Amino acid sequence: MSTADSNLAEFHWLMDVLQTIDVGILVVRLDNRILAWNSFMENHSGISPDDAIDQDLFEVFPDLPREWFEHKSRTVVQLKNRAFTTWEQRPYLLRFKNNRPITGSAEFMYQNCTFIPVTNIRGEVESLCIIIYDVTDEAINKLEQQRTNAQLKELSRLDGLTGLYNRSYWEKQLEQEFRRQKRAVQTTSLIIFDIDHFKQLNDINGHLAGDHMLRQVADVVRKTIRTSDIPGRFGGEEFALILPDTPPDDAVRLAERLREQVESLVVEDEQAGPLQVTISLGVAGWHSRYERHQDWMVEADQALYRSKAAGRNCVTLA
Repeated sequence: MSTADSNLAEFHWLMDVLQTIDVGILVVRLDNRILAWNSFMENHSGISPDDAIDQDLFEVFPDLPREWFEHKSRTVVQLKNRAFTTWEQRPYLLRFKNNRPITGSAEFMYQNCTFIPVTNIRGEVESLCIIIYDVTDEAINKLEQQRTNAQLKELSRLDGLTGLYNRSYWEKQLEQEFRRQKRAVQTTSLIIFDIDHFKQLNDINGHLAGDHMLRQVADVVRKTIRTSDIPGRFGGEEFALILPDTPPDDAVRLAERLREQVESLVVEDEQAGPLQVTISLGVAGWHSRYERHQDWMVEADQALYRSKAAGRNCVTLA
């Protein structure tokens, strides 16, 4: 075989590899005209080589950000060095439909890309080769893991019965608010309340009815407070609220509104029938004499017990 025949055979062998390899091969001139477009590109874009070759890349893919792409290309050309992008930096270079059976829920193909400068015999960069890898499975798995971890983290903060923050997480939030107050005093307030005669409700109607009532009271709390407020189930039938940037007088008004909402609440229980409860509340605004966040809690708790001593179903300001 002659050298020419050998070179031609090697060229055809190389082209066969480039056409069948399971990565996208895209070569563009420095003026962004497409020079090469392999089968991967055709299969996933739906655009044939005849319709792609010698076309402007941004006309073929109008949603490709020109500024970002040209900045990336310019860096590769100037440094004559490879550059990489991952799906975490940018989900995809070219928006292709996802056709993976395992990750069929993905709207598009997640891609990693390698940008390679292509030089001529004089060592001058005259085009850019971009290799596109389909990493949809890897991306979806990682995103699902992140979502699962986030959900587990959130669940670890919540009380399983009411969906409000549990005492451990809520108290950590109070500690943070306490430190914030020490640095720069704001008009923040604290409310602690519990359900009046809750043990009696449990004893008469059963714990399932009691649990149902706790969930309904928690729902009233969620609907009454602001998104910036921090509600928690403190334990048993006791609840607590952190009200950032709220003066005590405003906190009392919110507590009174909460008291009225719970008092008017009628909970229909399958076994016990209609149930109603009241709550007693204690309010404590921030004070510089507090040395620990527990001091703030004690103040609100003492106000709560004064509400109970006053006949229950009322609000007391410390």
